[in-house]
Amino acid sequence: QVQLVESGGDSVQAGGSLRLSCVPSGDTDSNRCMAWFRQAPGKEREGVASLYTGRVDTYYSDSVKGRFTISQDNAKNTVYLQMNSLKPEDTATYYCAAAAVGPNFCSSSFVLNPVYFRHWGQGTQVTVSS
Repeated sequence: QVQLVESGGDSVQAGGSLRLSCVPSGDTDSNRCMAWFRQAPGKEREGVASLYTGRVDTYYSDSVKGRFTISQDNAKNTVYLQMNSLKPEDTATYYCAAAAVGPNFCSSSFVLNPVYFRHWGQGTQVTVSS
């Protein structure tokens, strides 16, 4: 079992930046596909970015490409989501998730679907005001 804990959510003005952190605990010995999702009130959960731990390939949704960066710090066993040039439409609860899929799938356009992710954090709120 893997437990995920997110942090870093806050309220910022449009154009600002935030960095979210996700710390896995439990069965963390194996590399796995990690992703960030977000969900705004009344909307479906949306995949934002993914990476396979121990590798450099990443995948981003079109809505955040060029503004958000997913990264990992293996020494700290932490996955980050750096969010720059934030917009009001980025307002949502952001979730970290882990999936038991391979590295090639993890960096493909198919991966950002919640059905593939078994482990989820509790979420952290990001609010962007105009």
